Amino acid sequence: MFKPIPVSIGLRYLRAKRRNGFISFISLASILGIALGVTVLITTLSVMSGFQREIRDRLLQMTAHATVSGAGEDMHDWPHAVDMAMKDPRVAGAAPFIDVQAMLSGNADPQGAMVRGVLPSEEPKVSVLADKMKKGRMDSLQPGAFSILLGQELAAWLRVDIGDTVLVTTTALQHSAMSSSPRIKRFNVTGIFAVGHNDIDRNLAIVHMGDLQRVLRMGEGVTGVRLKLHDMDQSWNVARDLAVDLKGPYRISDWTSENANLYHSLKMEKTVMGILLSLIIAMGAFNLVSSQVMLVTDKQADIAILRTLGLTPRGVMQVFMVQGSLIGIIGTVLGVIGGISLTMNLERILGAIETAFNITLLPSDVYYITGLPYDLQSSDVVMIALVALTMSFLATLYPAWRAARTAPAEALRYE
Repeated sequence: MFKPIPVSIGLRYLRAKRRNGFISFISLASILGIALGVTVLITTLSVMSGFQREIRDRLLQMTAHATVSGAGEDMHDWPHAVDMAMKDPRVAGAAPFIDVQAMLSGNADPQGAMVRGVLPSEEPKVSVLADKMKKGRMDSLQPGAFSILLGQELAAWLRVDIGDTVLVTTTALQHSAMSSSPRIKRFNVTGIFAVGHNDIDRNLAIVHMGDLQRVLRMGEGVTGVRLKLHDMDQSWNVARDLAVDLKGPYRISDWTSENANLYHSLKMEKTVMGILLSLIIAMGAFNLVSSQVMLVTDKQADIAILRTLGLTPRGVMQVFMVQGSLIGIIGTVLGVIGGISLTMNLERILGAIETAFNITLLPSDVYYITGLPYDLQSSDVVMIALVALTMSFLATLYPAWRAARTAPAEALRYE
């Protein structure tokens, strides 16, 4: 959109060695500031996206993508619901479940937890429980044996291990002629699992569905059916369609609604971090303003000569906008290259730091991960580049406008 003459002059000013070395230093600082801000912002958002993906994937290893459950009562036609679900090509697996809040007592203070009844033969269709066993096996859940699998953190809080017993007190009441009392049953610990998500490892216990049906006196009823999908973003639509096909009063939910607070907080954290780190780019843009103002002051005589040769105020403004914008473009390009390179080599850099200083930055027993997860999203890179370019362009407006107002006679008076 610029004329050739302003573009050529702006390029010449960028390449020329300036008489005032401080101006050149400020321009270089502007490029480095913008590049550093873009690099840090790309790397930080990529790491945060990686941790979000890691948390989501680990949570969904044990949490259904969608569930269809009875509305205020047990679901007795769950075999039909499972068959209907498996006929949907969007469904990868379906399995019945029973969920009940309970108080678990072991060799320490009682702990509240969710007790889930599952069918060991069907559970692998919707979760990876069998692959997350630290001790014992999932097939130890046999009907009538009243066995229980505990999350690693929950077992530690209860101070129990394989072979110990746990007293399970459910919130469901059993009624008699004289009073009502909670249903209590002793289970044998036959396995301990670790998913790597604290909320699951500390608050979930698994038993055989038949055993929990006997304790709760549910007959053949279940809480509902859990669904695993090929595309988790279709969870709500799939659950709704299944409930409609079953033609009954059912309650549906999906992973986005059950974990809404968690994902909203993660998204908010990423947004706030992006805004804060954008201030580094803004610092580079302020340096650009300073360097451009000083350049305009240094080039007063040149501006006056260009005006006398016929260059319009608009043309003068375009000269300095081209020169300043090119500084922003160079800084942004360097920052994008640096950010992508740094992100792609984070694990190597992390390993080198750990080796050099003989430290462990991310202990696997604390964070349940090996390495530093990252998710380099093209949309984030494009957004950051656009923000940097926009800031750089806006930073050139005032100095360019000031240059356009230069009066030739005043500028040449003392030359």
